[in-house]
Amino acid sequence: MRALIHVSVVVLSLARLLLAGVRLVTFALTLGLTLISFRAYRRSRSRRLEYAFIGFAFVSIGVALTALADQLDAGPLFHAGATLGFLVGFATLYVSLYR
Repeated sequence: MRALIHVSVVVLSLARLLLAGVRLVTFALTLGLTLISFRAYRRSRSRRLEYAFIGFAFVSIGVALTALADQLDAGPLFHAGATLGFLVGFATLYVSLYR
C-alpha cells in the first residue's frame, strides 16, 4: 500500500511539472504572437493590426493570470481577472478581423 501511495505522489508531481511546462510554452507562444503583431502594426500603422496587437496582448495577460492563479491557489476574484483578460483580448481580435 505504501508503494502505491509513493507511486501516485510521483505521478502527481510529474503531472504538475508537465502542466507547468505546457503553461510556460503557451505563455511564450502568446508573447510571440503579441510581438509579431506589434511589429506588423508598426510597419503598416493599420487600424486592424493595432486591434490585433491589443487583442493578443490581453490574451497574453489572461494566460499569465490563469497560470498565476493556479500557482498561488488564488480566489475567485483573481480567476475573474484572468477571464476578463481573455474576454477583452478575444473581443478585440474579433473586432480586428471583422473590420
